Amino acid sequence: MVKDIRQKVREVLIITLILNMTVVVIKGVIGIITGSLSLQADALHSVTDGVNNILGLVTNQLSSPIPDRDHPYGHQKFEALGALGIAVFLGIACFEILQSAIARIFSATEAITIDTIQLWLLLLVLGINIFVAFYERGVGRKLGSQILIADASHTMGDVWVTITVLAGLIAIWASNQGYIIALQTIDIWLAFPVAFLVFKSGWDVLQNNIPWLVDQMAIAPEAIYHTVMEVEGVINCHDIASRGLLGRQVFIEMHLVVKPKDVETAHLITEEVEKKLEQKFYPARILIHVEPSSYESDHITFEDNR
Repeated sequence: MVKDIRQKVREVLIITLILNMTVVVIKGVIGIITGSLSLQADALHSVTDGVNNILGLVTNQLSSPIPDRDHPYGHQKFEALGALGIAVFLGIACFEILQSAIARIFSATEAITIDTIQLWLLLLVLGINIFVAFYERGVGRKLGSQILIADASHTMGDVWVTITVLAGLIAIWASNQGYIIALQTIDIWLAFPVAFLVFKSGWDVLQNNIPWLVDQMAIAPEAIYHTVMEVEGVINCHDIASRGLLGRQVFIEMHLVVKPKDVETAHLITEEVEKKLEQKFYPARILIHVEPSSYESDHITFEDNR
């Protein structure tokens, strides 16, 4: 019997969501108070950690989706639509950060002031990021949850961004204390790579969700073909199509030619084909059109018909 880990995964995602939102608030408030562009950009980058938690919760909730009358193919695309909204938000935020950074380069601006309390708060934030990354990865490996492992990897990327920004702010603090030469402009220049990472996060969201929305091929037809041909009684399968997102939900369609001519035996073979495909590409919904042997075709998929 397969163990249902969804409840435990949901608990971990809720805990990390609360911690990630705490990080966003602290970074954002200190960034606005100090006027640090790099820290404001880092706060926006941290927003994606919280968004990943939310999308993870949605995905976890829909891991065994039940179709209904209005949505016979499930509800997963609502998640993709939400993700596209986040990508737009990140794109606009990136533009605003870059615009502010360029304006500061060509105009005189107030010096950034940061005190030791704010620095200690940012060190606390860094500690939270590190804890979240290792906590999620540890539980993810223990449970075998790809959602948690992937989210932990993204959070670890945020750790390195925070370290870079924090190093720049420490340099500015030391400069203000007279310990080193003036380094006020370092914050402006750090805003550019962090803004780039914000843009990359948005771009990754687009790349992960647009193929799902436009029904791009989910599984190579050759992989489906070889799996189906392993079933005894199958002569040929062709016009193979797939859509969805592997690991979340895929839909597979094909035309199948079988040896038996009676309906009952042909039905049993198609059920075996469905079972084999479900085991390999779970979760999957499969539609098979059975044809007589005279309909055998060399065209595995629609690409071959051009």
